[in-house]
Amino acid sequence: MVSYYHFQRMNKALPDPGSWDEYFETFLAGNVVWGSWFDHVKGWWKKKDSHPILYLFYEDMMKDPKREIRKIMEFLGKNLKEEILDKIVYNTSFDVMKKNPMTNYINEIKMNHNLSPFLRKGVVGDWKNQFTEAQNNQFNEYYEKNMADTSLDTHFRGLS
Repeated sequence: MVSYYHFQRMNKALPDPGSWDEYFETFLAGNVVWGSWFDHVKGWWKKKDSHPILYLFYEDMMKDPKREIRKIMEFLGKNLKEEILDKIVYNTSFDVMKKNPMTNYINEIKMNHNLSPFLRKGVVGDWKNQFTEAQNNQFNEYYEKNMADTSLDTHFRGLS
């Protein structure tokens, strides 16, 4: 939600998301540009039972990028040399991608990097700096209600 908010703020092609508090309510209601995040995630999560889909989580990629890239290799039926794998890990690291104009859209005129860079912080759990405790409780309650019918286990819930 926080990433969507900052992306919508900086992308001139999208409507202004309003204040964080306004966006929070709009997001939960599913009235954002891309529709309900919950419906989107649940729809694709269900597809895993009938389609070959690999799910990765940002938290896992940040914790152990090499392990997650190996998962991609296995999923694609590829076997790369360790030196190639190390290059992929390096070139897909947040810091390297943030400096790369092609991955951070630095030269894209529709992106206002003065408001927010496309690749902002790359920090796991930074949402805790955006959510109030009340918003965290509201989100957790909404999440539990709307995602109860999935086996999806997330890493991001709870202000702890």
